[in-house]
Amino acid sequence: MPLRVLSYNIHSQRDDTAALAEVVRAAAPDVVIVQEGPRRFRWRQKSATLAESFGLVVGAGGLPALGNLLLTSLRVRVLDTRCERYPLTPGRHLRGAAYAECVVGGSRFLLAGSHLSTDPAERPAQAAAFKRTLAAATLPVVAGADLNEGPDGPAWRTVAAGLTDTAEAMDRADRHTYSCGNPRRRIDALFVDPRIAVVDYDVVDTPRTRQASDHFPILVDLLLPAAD
Repeated sequence: MPLRVLSYNIHSQRDDTAALAEVVRAAAPDVVIVQEGPRRFRWRQKSATLAESFGLVVGAGGLPALGNLLLTSLRVRVLDTRCERYPLTPGRHLRGAAYAECVVGGSRFLLAGSHLSTDPAERPAQAAAFKRTLAAATLPVVAGADLNEGPDGPAWRTVAAGLTDTAEAMDRADRHTYSCGNPRRRIDALFVDPRIAVVDYDVVDTPRTRQASDHFPILVDLLLPAAD
């Protein structure tokens, strides 16, 4: 069953929101894994408004997941959700993850999103917490994250273990995701269960994505395994 996934750090909607909506609508994703989504006052309304601007609906996340937000098209049905908060390091930014058990055309999968710390001392424990939930899943996993480090980092390696790095699967690991003003690092990734086939991968670098956020979105086409 085909599934189109967009993973996107939207920079707390501090940039051109019209361009942001245009970018997502043009991609026509089935699901969007959002980092830096609404997480404060009126977060429910803001999340719904953001989803509507994309032509999608809210699946999971928001404040309980500390800005990680999972959005879906009406093609995808959400069966169950949960949110996770990582332990707080005093003086640092509280972070977490969002999860949604989904079904599309009879194929079930776990959709997950997280945004790890900018502090290299804090990231490994957060990556380990995220990985524990992913590793415990019995459904095929689709996990998007802003890891705030590249593939050579320990947190990245923790999350990636046993999963397919969709950029590497398509031989496009040289495509940088950050920053839009000076692309020099691949710190955003989409990992999938080995049972999921990667059909296509793109880092969407256009004039509009350069206006929409400080990160480029990752757009991936997948083929989910048939239902048992």
